[in-house]
Amino acid sequence: MGEVILTMKGIDKSFPGVHALDHVDLEVRRGEVHALMGENGAGKSTLMKVLTGIYTKDEGTITFEGKEVEFHNTREAQDAGIVIVHQELNMLGHLTVAQNIFFGREFKKGIGIDDRKMNEEAAKLFERLNIDIDPTTTMSDLTVGKQQMCEIAKAISHEAKVIIFDEPSAALTEAEIEELFKIIRDLRAQNLGIIYISHRMDEIKVITDRVTVMRDGAYVGTLITEDCTKNDIINMMVGRVIYEDPKTHSMVPEGAPVVLKVENLNAGKMVQNVSFELHKGEILGFSGLMGAGRTETARAIFGADPKQSGDIYMNGEKVTINTPQDAVNHGIGYLSEDRKRFGIVVQKSVAENTTLATLKEYLSGIFINKRKEEKVAQEFVDSLATKTPGVDQLVVNLSGGNQQKVVIAKWLCRNSDVLIFDEPTRGIDVGAKNEIYKLMNKLAAEGKAIIMISSEMTEILRMSDRIVVMCEGKITGELDIAEATQENIMNLATREIS
Repeated sequence: MGEVILTMKGIDKSFPGVHALDHVDLEVRRGEVHALMGENGAGKSTLMKVLTGIYTKDEGTITFEGKEVEFHNTREAQDAGIVIVHQELNMLGHLTVAQNIFFGREFKKGIGIDDRKMNEEAAKLFERLNIDIDPTTTMSDLTVGKQQMCEIAKAISHEAKVIIFDEPSAALTEAEIEELFKIIRDLRAQNLGIIYISHRMDEIKVITDRVTVMRDGAYVGTLITEDCTKNDIINMMVGRVIYEDPKTHSMVPEGAPVVLKVENLNAGKMVQNVSFELHKGEILGFSGLMGAGRTETARAIFGADPKQSGDIYMNGEKVTINTPQDAVNHGIGYLSEDRKRFGIVVQKSVAENTTLATLKEYLSGIFINKRKEEKVAQEFVDSLATKTPGVDQLVVNLSGGNQQKVVIAKWLCRNSDVLIFDEPTRGIDVGAKNEIYKLMNKLAAEGKAIIMISSEMTEILRMSDRIVVMCEGKITGELDIAEATQENIMNLATREIS
């Protein structure tokens, strides 16, 4: 690691009702990958928004390359050499790769745009990053991983000296994550300072040099990665010990009735002849590699995608589910992996989101009974320990973990018998994960039947009573938790069935 390139000292920021940053410190050196960690709501994103000019700090100083600075917008930060690569990609699908990289600062030829020059400059960026992407390709034709690489190239095109990666691996496959790490190591070798925000503890140990931990908007401390353990970081993040031991035996009572039965379900090439049963009080884990067909199966059951054939039974009775409303009416709730797109309305309040699936119950004539709605929402905020200043707070202002709790509250308010949790802890920190796990176990103990789709092997082994494994749209095996290991799950996840 080289000299200090960026120092944030005593950064303080308050919003109405929330003290978001409480005199936070951060130091980044040239040629280092510096992890920024903390639970959802710890203040990581707010700190980065202060750094890049989205928010104005109330107190504190920012020193960049030896000079005190304050940026008033992201353009000023970019021009100085501080660039953020967001988790949620900000690309225009109908434009080419080169057009996206130079959008808003295109090369001109006379009064027109010089596409040839942009293609040449984009090619130079990809060569520097050792990335094989054709600059003339339409952005929507690339995989998510390749689009991420284009975001990085765009950052480099600003002559970046500090790059912030915000949950960069959340939507990537294992192979794409390896490619990402190669690029990050190359950037580190080129003496850039890199801030790496992630909840994936294993990644932190692999790719970072130091770790700064925040908790409840405050600075906790900075560790040298190779000198600390995973538990050291977790303890700093949450201020308590979190156990991640796998489940050793099924918690489902013997003879528990079958709540949901799926027979010979077909929905395109990603759902082929899928059959399984789900019992009352059971957490049924769905495991498999990216593209195995798990989400597609859930969406077909829920009526979000059309099915071609197959039968669905609820409590022994054959039901017809052609739309999500059909599924909801039959007692099925679906927590999508993309909660912002399908689970919540971010510009609505906590109370309004909580009652979304049961709105008829809160109508007085043509008006919503706000007092009744807020009372019910507050009960779920209390029972789920949702961190929010109040039920009138807009969901967009909540952390990812707390947004997930609002989605759960929506389906608990509906009193669904079957809950499908699709990647329930994606983008959620270790402390919030633990709270979601406790909540799922509590729901199962109360008799709810849960399908949990997860790409995290430790999560599958920790939570499931039984595990269904899929590969290329087909179920390749089923394991009781007592016999499940990472090895035999992976064997089934890579085994094709003709």
